[in-house]
Amino acid sequence: MFPHHREREQPIFSARAHVFQIDPNTKRNWIPASKHAVTVSFFYDANRNVYRIISVGGTKAIINCTVTPSMTFTKTSQKFGQWADSRANTVYGLGFATEQQLHQFAEKFKEVKDAARLAREKSQDKELANTALTIAAPQDLSDELQSPPVMCVNGPEDKLFRSQSADITLSSEKERIKKMLSEGSICEMNLEAELFTLQDSNSKLVAALHEANANVEQWKKQLLAYQEETERLREQVVELEAHGGHGPSDLLKDELTQSLEELEALLKAKDEEIHILQSKKAEYHEMEHDRDEAMHRLREMEMRNSDLERRIQNTEQNLSNSLEERDRMDSEIQRAIEILDIKIFDLNDLRQSLVKLIDK
Repeated sequence: MFPHHREREQPIFSARAHVFQIDPNTKRNWIPASKHAVTVSFFYDANRNVYRIISVGGTKAIINCTVTPSMTFTKTSQKFGQWADSRANTVYGLGFATEQQLHQFAEKFKEVKDAARLAREKSQDKELANTALTIAAPQDLSDELQSPPVMCVNGPEDKLFRSQSADITLSSEKERIKKMLSEGSICEMNLEAELFTLQDSNSKLVAALHEANANVEQWKKQLLAYQEETERLREQVVELEAHGGHGPSDLLKDELTQSLEELEALLKAKDEEIHILQSKKAEYHEMEHDRDEAMHRLREMEMRNSDLERRIQNTEQNLSNSLEERDRMDSEIQRAIEILDIKIFDLNDLRQSLVKLIDK
């Protein structure tokens, strides 16, 4: 299926595993790419100095992934691992028969990734050297050899810089909004605690008020009875004084006067208790006012939290769109780099051919 590449590539490691790909719609579920275990191999292209992971099932290429220094193979279980391919815009998963096979593949992946990083650094050094040689060439060859690399290199780097800057800005905005939401949640918790305290105090005051009202009714009945008794005793005293010597003795008058004073003292005490209960009722009204204020503040905090959650959702959506745009730009950059590599290689061949022609 890839005859041109296979002539230059050599396998350096192979393993058998079940291949999976991430569901492009949900980004969560795995879709089997092979019905049974297939061979997954690392290939090395000595001419291009490129490493690839290739797996073929029948006549179909299941995996065709160029290893880059930014890739990372992650072990998600004892026998399963995965890595992301930004060029193909997918995630590959491999299920091995044993934990040892998974460990060997992970070690080889790390080794190949490090080799790809060194190869890229050497390629960049070679590109700089070729650029310097091109500058030293005759003027009629200089324009032809220098213009394409300069245009290709600067464009992707500028796109990458803008993508990274936008990613950092969105991340900082998301962290700031999360911090605001956390502070709003703390305020809401404090208000809920304050509201709970007010409700507890309110229930206690209501119970005390009901008890006081019941006592007031009882005391009013007693007071009314005492007043009737006092009036009756006063009438008896008046009648006794009117009859003169035919009434009771002075001792009886003193007893009646003493009973009257005791009843008046008791009446005064009951009046004071009624005043105390009325003051407690005023405190109860103040507590109700505080509770209403706390409920109003709680509703405002809930509205603020709803607004913050909506802003976070918008920010996450913007971040997701930015990440998709960054992945798309990364794909464009990778394609531009590949095209640049091919053009540099072709220009190098052309330069060598021209040098040979000049020498002849």
